[in-house]
Amino acid sequence: MSAPFEERSGLVPCATPWGRWYQTMEEVFVEVDVPQGTRAKEVQCSLQSRCLSLSVAGKEVLKGKLFDSTIADEATWTLEDQKLIRIILTKTNRDAGNCWRSLLENEYAADPWVQDQMQRKLTLERFQRENPGFDFSGAEISGNYSKGGPDFSSFER
Repeated sequence: MSAPFEERSGLVPCATPWGRWYQTMEEVFVEVDVPQGTRAKEVQCSLQSRCLSLSVAGKEVLKGKLFDSTIADEATWTLEDQKLIRIILTKTNRDAGNCWRSLLENEYAADPWVQDQMQRKLTLERFQRENPGFDFSGAEISGNYSKGGPDFSSFER
């Protein structure tokens, strides 16, 4: 189990007109497709605790209030291969029950099926952290997994 959980279990992306976003228990990833040949000096990106704005070559791509708070000092963006902007936001609330339903408040919401798959994945990620000797990356889950699934922390080991 040398690879991180999200690499072994795959991603649950939410498609958008500009690209996609997805999440883990700790982070939200935003991938924005930009025209081939885009240069970093053409990118204006502001990453704040509750707000995000991105413009490329003077055109606004994203702007609004984030679904939940993030740690602004840990947020980063990169331009990859002059065709993809990747933004990484660190969630303030990092438990499996904090599954973002949308990237921005009232914008770029995951459809119900994608939202369900995101919540399942975060619950399995929580199980993986609680049980490091097991591999939950290929596990299936059913039943109560909303809000991070059942809480087994009160059971004796």
